[in-house]
Amino acid sequence: MFSYTKPTCGPTKITGTQPFGSLELRVRKPVLIPRPETEDWTLHVASLITPSSDRPVKLLDLCTGTGCIPLLLAHIWPTGSVQALGVDISQDAVSLARENASLVGLSNASSPNQTLNTFEALEADILKDDLLGILTSLGWAPVNILTSNPPYIPLHEYNKLSPSVKDYEDIRALLGDPGSSLSDLRGLTFYRRIAALVRDGIVNPDGLIALEVGRGQADDVRDIMQLEGQVREADIRKDPWGIARTVLCRR
Repeated sequence: MFSYTKPTCGPTKITGTQPFGSLELRVRKPVLIPRPETEDWTLHVASLITPSSDRPVKLLDLCTGTGCIPLLLAHIWPTGSVQALGVDISQDAVSLARENASLVGLSNASSPNQTLNTFEALEADILKDDLLGILTSLGWAPVNILTSNPPYIPLHEYNKLSPSVKDYEDIRALLGDPGSSLSDLRGLTFYRRIAALVRDGIVNPDGLIALEVGRGQADDVRDIMQLEGQVREADIRKDPWGIARTVLCRR
């Protein structure tokens, strides 16, 4: 997801594939198209951790879309060093993420070949489902790394988006306040849910949390993670266009 007001080189072309780091990923309606700013912070996360086959990590990506974030990390990090799971409410996204995993040569997490990096996708609504319970029962919690580019656009901004965006991409991947009873209409609903999951132990002690945020949301998300998620560290990182784009936390 991207900031819809920041200057860029132009709109993303819908060609059936989209470059993301060293990968070329399939894209199709209604799944969110990966953006350059997401690629930037994903590459930064890759530089912060050096997993190995001797010290493998589990990575959880919430609201995974095409699977771009965990697939790029699993592609960059050494063979046998990461098992990744992407979660999304959309069956279309889950299906596409699995296709992209196969396209870039990642095996399924249930594969008997444990010498490879793996990826699996799970359909779930993180706002409604007992996600921590589900993941724990599947052996996917706690994890070492949690990443997310969640829906974060406030309703008043969503209403101003161009038809080309709203007609192509699922509203569930864009709107940060899907229900007025859950939100304060600033696009922060998903961050509060993620903070609750972190507080309840979805990430190991000293685990890394990386969250993409919208324009003007970084300070609020940092406060949410510190106060509600009870993380011990929370820093803000700007994207190449000078916008505070990522909140990086240590539990």
